[in-house]
Amino acid sequence: MKKVITISRQYGSGGREIGEKLAKELGVPFYDNEIISRAAKESGFAEVAFEHAEEKATNSLLYSIAMGMNAYGSQDFGFSSLSLDDKIFLAQSNIIRKVAKEGPCVIVGRCADYVLKDLPELINVFVYAGLDYRIERATMLYGISHKKAAEQVMKYDKRRANYYNYHTSEKWGNMFNYDLAVKTECIGIDATVGVIKEFIEKCK
Repeated sequence: MKKVITISRQYGSGGREIGEKLAKELGVPFYDNEIISRAAKESGFAEVAFEHAEEKATNSLLYSIAMGMNAYGSQDFGFSSLSLDDKIFLAQSNIIRKVAKEGPCVIVGRCADYVLKDLPELINVFVYAGLDYRIERATMLYGISHKKAAEQVMKYDKRRANYYNYHTSEKWGNMFNYDLAVKTECIGIDATVGVIKEFIEKCK
């Protein structure tokens, strides 16, 4: 297999677990938090800065205004004028490109589908599920109340969408940006891994 697979996912849909299992099945590296660790090490920024970058994207309009003001508030349009969030995104993107060059792998989140859009042999997957399924799964996995799970599902989806929409100028969840979209509540985690694996094999 000479392909790099990116997995974008709705919160609670099982995307990270699917990515891990898929990478194991294919015998290739899996990248999620490892991207943050490498980006922090090479850029000099603290890991917590990368972890909190997505959390700031709570309101798309305010986020875009704030980032735009920080990035272009001076006449110097070089790297030094970028906001911390933009610098972090660029550092993270550099690591994503590096691991993709190192060989076949599975990358979850981090706008990897957009960052690697010009890479040959790229397969972008979107994993999603119905709201009730995701809330139920969150209560089971994290031991939280139904109300808390519902709040988290909505909050994290909003953060991911705003972060992605700002940094890529694309729309998070737009099916035209992906090669395959799978609804996990219909077939389950393991079967979803199988579907993606078969899709990859058919795309040889």
